[in-house]
Amino acid sequence: MKQLQLFLAFFRVGILGYGGGPSSIPLVHKEVVEKYKWMNTDEFGDVLALGNALPGPIATKMAGYIGYRVGGYLGMLNALIANIIPTIALMIILLTVLNNYKDQPWVNGMAAAVVPVVAVMLATLTWDFVKKSTKSTLGWGWTLAFVVISLILLELLSIHPAIIIVVLLLSALLKKDGAKKKKETRVS
Repeated sequence: MKQLQLFLAFFRVGILGYGGGPSSIPLVHKEVVEKYKWMNTDEFGDVLALGNALPGPIATKMAGYIGYRVGGYLGMLNALIANIIPTIALMIILLTVLNNYKDQPWVNGMAAAVVPVVAVMLATLTWDFVKKSTKSTLGWGWTLAFVVISLILLELLSIHPAIIIVVLLLSALLKKDGAKKKKETRVS
């Protein structure tokens, strides 16, 4: 049953994720966290952060990892196939149609209409992550500080997101190790 659920979940993501990774991420979240509850939002955020730091398409990386986590190696292959088959078929069909009608105004309108929809989907997912982080030990102050600092580093200084993610992960690990050592010295 899990293999069928994996296939259906990532098939829907593959068939509805028009626009690539940014439009697929909210769809994966809907299937994995909300519908099937294979992981919670925090775990999903960790998978998303790590997936963004690695090279390659995000939807495929997430399908592979989540498929493996839910159904082992068979689940990984199942989720990957379910995710890429619709994309391959739709790409061949859609590009053939678009190429034949590329000068028509309705084609340009259709392509332009997708952008705001994807923006709203990403904004909704971002707001969910912001709310989650404010409920953690960070609170609103640190969350807003991280958002502003990340925005400056990404947009104004053009620092690659993977560098920011690695630095944050390392600082969290070092902070955790530092707190652990302080606790050990107090106990001694």
